[in-house]
Amino acid sequence: MGDEQGYRMPVILRFKGFKFWFYEADLDEPPHVHVGRENKEAKFWLSPVERARTGRFRPVELREIERILAEHRDYLLDAWNMEQSKRDNC
Repeated sequence: MGDEQGYRMPVILRFKGFKFWFYEADLDEPPHVHVGRENKEAKFWLSPVERARTGRFRPVELREIERILAEHRDYLLDAWNMEQSKRDNC
């Protein structure tokens, strides 16, 4: 879970042992987050919440991540949009 090509990766949520972030370089893609815990990393789209890449998470963990994302979706989308606007204003 290192940074992708030296880009910034703001962590936007920590919840139930999971860390949620996005890579600055990904802001041209549709809204999504990367989720990590214990050297595992998955990628989820936010609109709608959907698995993009499951990493090595077990099915029970993926369902828990989906529940967390559904619960915090508006907050995550706001963070995505805020980060994107920062980049657009540079």
